[in-house]
Amino acid sequence: MYNAPPLLKKGDKIAITCPAKKLPHGIESAIDLLKSWGLEVVLGDTINASHHQFAGDDDLRRRDFQKFLDDDSVKAIVAARGGYGTVRILDDLDFRNFQRHPKWIIGFSDITILHSHIHACYQIQTIHGQMPLNVPDGTKPSLESLRTALFTGELHYEYESAVLQKNGESSGVLIGGNLTLLVMASGSVSEMDFDGKILFIEDVGEYLYSLDRMMYQLKRAGKLNNLRGLIVGAFSDMKDSDPPFGESVEEIILEKVKDYEYPVCFNFPAGHISDNHALIFGKKVNLFVKGFHTKVSFTNA
Repeated sequence: MYNAPPLLKKGDKIAITCPAKKLPHGIESAIDLLKSWGLEVVLGDTINASHHQFAGDDDLRRRDFQKFLDDDSVKAIVAARGGYGTVRILDDLDFRNFQRHPKWIIGFSDITILHSHIHACYQIQTIHGQMPLNVPDGTKPSLESLRTALFTGELHYEYESAVLQKNGESSGVLIGGNLTLLVMASGSVSEMDFDGKILFIEDVGEYLYSLDRMMYQLKRAGKLNNLRGLIVGAFSDMKDSDPPFGESVEEIILEKVKDYEYPVCFNFPAGHISDNHALIFGKKVNLFVKGFHTKVSFTNA
């Protein structure tokens, strides 16, 4: 079973660092939000750093993240943004103290490789959720869901999809993240065990044929065979080719899982969208899908 870091309480320290791309502007609104939750905010040296497209060179970004992994007074680490670059420092990070004293790691997009690595190697829960760069555009419900995930862990979502889904009811540990990064982890030490899990996927800016290719990669690798369920988040700003690919996001995905018995839901409010609700990876979740209706509830059982 996955270990859960301690829930946050007022007065706890939360660190902000940039393990990937550099920030294009300040993150004052995010700092103010975290402070309004009663948290003490600590900023890493990468917040104002720049090296080509990255928030400092690989060594600086590694040292910044390592510092917060090793500081037991820091109870959570949130990536300021995604982009690209976390994988460049991942293999040089030392997680021994993190294993002894788990803390929440928060982020999405490029941070998926961290989620995947931590789950594959250490079985510690992490949070897929809004990052400081996205706070100004984040909806109030999505930001509140992150606070709830950190302070209580009691998340429940219920919504209507825009498309018909694959009916069913199941439960299992939630894993996942950005589809491109999940496929990138294949064959590495950071590759998770998908069997018996409920998988969440999302992506942004990809061609439809690329989505088709990545879903075939998961299918051919046996990653879809023994899932307990599939939660499909936002596939934002998808691009088509010329001539057109000819299938929608939903059609591409459903075709790969049509022979399996587990439920599949679409349009879950998470991913590269302003309404990016928090998900706790490594925690058990109940999934109910009927027609257009979906319920996703986290449980401590």
